[in-house]
Amino acid sequence: MRVKAWRRSLISAVQTLLVNNVTAARSKRRALVTGGANGIGAAICEQLAQSGVHVTLCDRDHVNGSFIAEKVNGVFFPLDVDDSKGVDALFQSTEPFDVLINNVGADQHAFFTQTSESDWRHLLAVNLEAAFLFTRYALPMMQEAGFGRIVCVGSEAGRLGSKGGAIYAACKAGLVGFTRSIARENARFGVTANVVSPGPIKTQMVERGALEFGDRIIKNMEDLTLMKRLGRPNEVAAAVVFLASDEASYITGEVLGVSGGMGCGVS
Repeated sequence: MRVKAWRRSLISAVQTLLVNNVTAARSKRRALVTGGANGIGAAICEQLAQSGVHVTLCDRDHVNGSFIAEKVNGVFFPLDVDDSKGVDALFQSTEPFDVLINNVGADQHAFFTQTSESDWRHLLAVNLEAAFLFTRYALPMMQEAGFGRIVCVGSEAGRLGSKGGAIYAACKAGLVGFTRSIARENARFGVTANVVSPGPIKTQMVERGALEFGDRIIKNMEDLTLMKRLGRPNEVAAAVVFLASDEASYITGEVLGVSGGMGCGVS
């Protein structure tokens, strides 16, 4: 009995030590979240902070960005993600980041023949070029450190296409190719790169669509999923935070759908 009790005590002590070591390691991690002021981005910031990661977020929404930064005891940089000088200033004024979450995104519901070249340039800048810009700055420091986590928030539209969202879908499909290429080039440096691919999520973007086109658009989105409901930002954030963690060290170049089965069977 004494031997069993001793073993239990030893196992408990080892488990506590491991948990403490993981927590200590995470507390030293630094993450940058683009588009972190609202919706999925805000949920990502909160869950990263809860896991012990120090969070820096950037967004053009000064009010909500400042609120989230204060809530997570982090740092907020107000900027447009396509402002290369602003991004340069951000990286020049901060310590290197271990984790980069390319989350910022924008959508526009319109059939392709109703879109313009300016629509294309705007959506491309926010949904794809921003990831290129932030990754270009963050990646060399991750390579030097021998550790890095890059998680890009894509969309099932990038895998399935989107009626009324051809440009958005094209950008998100491009994000997958970009991320997988980064994964192939940087595994040797201990840097992983993955995509989380949300389906219809209850965010301000979706709510704006409902105001413009009516509640039927929400019902149509729900019907596209196997679970017949919209997802929640925290459900997407949970997947992102896992892929950004030390425990996800053997996962790279993958696309993880968080879409209630919307992308079931799609590689």
